[in-house]
Amino acid sequence: MYTPHTESDISAMLETIGVSSLDELLRVPEAVALKERLDVVPALAEYGIARRFEHFAKKNEGAACRSFLGAGAYRHYVPPAIATLAMRGEFLTAYTPYQAEVSQGYLQAIYEWQTYICLLTGMDIANASVYDGATALAEGAIMALNETGRKRILVSSAVHPNYRAVLRTYCDGLDVTVDELPFTGDGTTDVKAAAAAVNGKQYAAVALQSPNFFGNVDTLPRDVLDAVVASETIPIAVVAEALSLAALATPASWGAEIVVGEAQSFGVPVAYGGPYAGFIASTQAHMRRIPGRLVGRTVDNAGRTAYVLTLQAREQHIRRERATSNICTNQAHCALIATIYLALMGKTGLRDVAAINLERTRVLATAVSSIDGAALKFSSPFFNEVVVDVGRSGTAVLARLAERGILGGLALGRFYPELDTCVLMTATELTTSADIAALASALEEVLRAAARV
Repeated sequence: MYTPHTESDISAMLETIGVSSLDELLRVPEAVALKERLDVVPALAEYGIARRFEHFAKKNEGAACRSFLGAGAYRHYVPPAIATLAMRGEFLTAYTPYQAEVSQGYLQAIYEWQTYICLLTGMDIANASVYDGATALAEGAIMALNETGRKRILVSSAVHPNYRAVLRTYCDGLDVTVDELPFTGDGTTDVKAAAAAVNGKQYAAVALQSPNFFGNVDTLPRDVLDAVVASETIPIAVVAEALSLAALATPASWGAEIVVGEAQSFGVPVAYGGPYAGFIASTQAHMRRIPGRLVGRTVDNAGRTAYVLTLQAREQHIRRERATSNICTNQAHCALIATIYLALMGKTGLRDVAAINLERTRVLATAVSSIDGAALKFSSPFFNEVVVDVGRSGTAVLARLAERGILGGLALGRFYPELDTCVLMTATELTTSADIAALASALEEVLRAAARV
């Protein structure tokens, strides 16, 4: 238990440094100084604190709802073994997971994380993780900018809107232009527009997400990929739902040279939006451009296996604008959680979970599309998300569903005005048949009532 300083401790320290009070020590400017004491809750016993937080938790009414939310943050089952292993003191008390002389276990875990990411993406090399999928995209784009020396990035408008917003923020500071490709009537990127755009050899990279923000599988066909490669533009694959890597062909198989994404689905709780674990992987050709830290395996002077930081100079972190990255840390513990999850699930377990997600989403799609007034917006193959056109304001429909204890999804009009009547719905292995039946019944009731009005 942490015990704060006593009044006599504080008095002795203040006397030693020659000030009469803590207020005098801090010297808070009068303009911003607090004029009255804060109304702070008195100290509580441990059980009292637990009760207080239980009271706060009950205010979150959404926790008791049936949820079909996704859009970059997904509910998946987290095996209890993950918390048991990831919360061991050895992983929490080290000053940094990168000091080889004291953190061999953590460095080995990061090395295994990098190996898993390479196996899942088909890439040659991966880094020790970054903050999240959005910053991973921005860092991947910077890799391409540094490689080509160009000042334009081409990104699909079907890439997660938040990812594109972070990309634009990074690029604004670098005087880099970000252009967007439209999506077609089937909910995938207009690849013909991509082929035409790269002909001018002005773009450093073209970025596509698969499955994209709408849940649709979205890749570059061979003829378009050939045009991209001929223009010396680097294909970047974005993965917001990492579990899809267990069901779909690897990004490497359709020609991606840099793969960026979010690993939250691998055992990391949704947790109201973070923290999560992003990843960056690439082919060997871009090895020297990959940002952040990389762990390698070698042997020490006694011939024993050893893990060390490699392929970078310590000085890169203080080289300012000439550094490969200005990331000075990352969500290493979240990457550890994802590594433990992947080790626990194994290849067949991961594929089984992905298959259940596919099956659950198809049951969801069938159920909602059979309702009068609702229809699937796109016909493309999808993973665990589907866009449903409800024929009227998606925001209004979701509000009526919430009144019935159902979080029906995300109103797409928030990001795409032309899809104002559409809702993005998600199903995972945690979505039961009873959940889907309840959603279908409530949605039918809401749309029938709206039609009468």
